[in-house]
Amino acid sequence: MERAIKERSILDEFCEKFCKIVDKYTQYIIVSGFVAIASGRVRGTEDIDMIIAKISKEKLVLLHEELLKAGFICVQSDDASVIYDYLQEKISVRYTYQNMPVPEMEMKFAKDFLDDYQLQTRQKLPLTGLNVWFSSINMNVAFKEQYLKSDKDLEDAKHLRVVFKDQINEDEIRKITQLINKYRLGN
Repeated sequence: MERAIKERSILDEFCEKFCKIVDKYTQYIIVSGFVAIASGRVRGTEDIDMIIAKISKEKLVLLHEELLKAGFICVQSDDASVIYDYLQEKISVRYTYQNMPVPEMEMKFAKDFLDDYQLQTRQKLPLTGLNVWFSSINMNVAFKEQYLKSDKDLEDAKHLRVVFKDQINEDEIRKITQLINKYRLGN
């Protein structure tokens, strides 16, 4: 099932351009609301959430420099060493286009086994029409239903269950829920 051909949104273009650069330096995944939006759910957002595998400070400097050359800026700092320190402290950083406050890419390092598992099970979703890596549909459903639980997140999960019904694996969702309980909820 292919998403109907449409004009690319600013968010789509921003995401693909940013991800193409990050992909040269490390593994990444797009998570949360943008997964549902890219899959056809109509709702607003101004940011995209990204988790990247941990990289060295030297590699982050190169990544940051290439992002700057491509017209992105980091909201927190121009200094890659400061950005690296934020990421090491498990604090996300935000990139935007220069002179444009939105959209934003919120980027953070993988922080635990659960994030590493998300990176290992990442997938491209042809339905979205985007050439980017997403966390798995089952991962997104589990996080939205079992961890985030806001009305918006529950609607996103419902949408993903309908659109990707052939990919939904309840056993995998239960497994992920157990990981969420262990690594995020401390149960």
